[in-house]
Amino acid sequence: MTEREMMLRRISSIDFAIVELHLYLDTHPNSEDVKKKLSEYEEKSRELISEYEKKYGSIVSGQSSGNGWDWIANPWPWDNDEGAE
Repeated sequence: MTEREMMLRRISSIDFAIVELHLYLDTHPNSEDVKKKLSEYEEKSRELISEYEKKYGSIVSGQSSGNGWDWIANPWPWDNDEGAE
């Protein structure tokens, strides 16, 4: 697994936890511990995304600081060498 893929997995994991914490707060809105944890995860997500974008460009379309087509840079999923012999 490349460094880029590892970074994307880490971002995905943190963002998944953020969604789960939001869902928990829907049923437990007064949980201060969870609100604090959510804030920590949101900050971590911003840091990881910023680091990723410095190395590889925009993580989503429409949010590029330079070339508006940065988000389509290789590798594409079908360019993956996994399973190649």
